[in-house]
Amino acid sequence: MSKRFIAGAVCPRCGEMDRLVSYEQDGQSIRECVSCDFSEWLVANVAPNEIETRVNQMPSEESDDVSAVKILDPKSLN
Repeated sequence: MSKRFIAGAVCPRCGEMDRLVSYEQDGQSIRECVSCDFSEWLVANVAPNEIETRVNQMPSEESDDVSAVKILDPKSLN
């Protein structure tokens, strides 16, 4: 089993930077801190939920409102 340091990672328990290592054991990914006793199993192949934006939202009923537009001729206003 080869352990690899995770560059720039900060330990959630002790707050030390560049102290986390990652490795696999029994087919599971594990990360642990070499400074404290923090260790956790990482869940693999879990897709994050898509962030809701105005582009991927379903259109609402209120957006279907239609209003008339009148075009005025500036010459006829005199």
